[in-house]
Amino acid sequence: MRESAVVQENARKLGLTVDALNILGADDIASAVASLKGSARALYVCTDALVVANSRKINATARDANMATMRGAREFIRSEGGFISYGPNEVDMSRQAADYVDKTLKGANPADLPVAQPTKIDLAIKLKTAKALGLTIPETFLMRADEVIE
Repeated sequence: MRESAVVQENARKLGLTVDALNILGADDIASAVASLKGSARALYVCTDALVVANSRKINATARDANMATMRGAREFIRSEGGFISYGPNEVDMSRQAADYVDKTLKGANPADLPVAQPTKIDLAIKLKTAKALGLTIPETFLMRADEVIE
């Protein structure tokens, strides 16, 4: 199932409305985020090549519109001004990939290896962005985070 379909389905279960933005290029980012201003408080950012190349711009534009961004990878909040990430632990996934390479080099047929799913999911919160957005994060939520970035 595509990431956007999963987001739509899960939002529906939670009683939330999702407005999907059709961004075809970097020039579309500001107007797309502006179209949500006043009606959205958060922006979930799916990952694709356009988004990765424009992460800083997306985070800054959302922050200027007083919207928190949520990403699936912590790297996009650590250095690029996002707010929160919740997704697979990249180091753990690299270890799984290395294990598959090892098994293949030792003669295993890749087609015979089971499909691996992420086994460790991390939550990271960037407090500087929360403060810029005027958000107060409950201590109990901060305690659940795998990383709190000052």
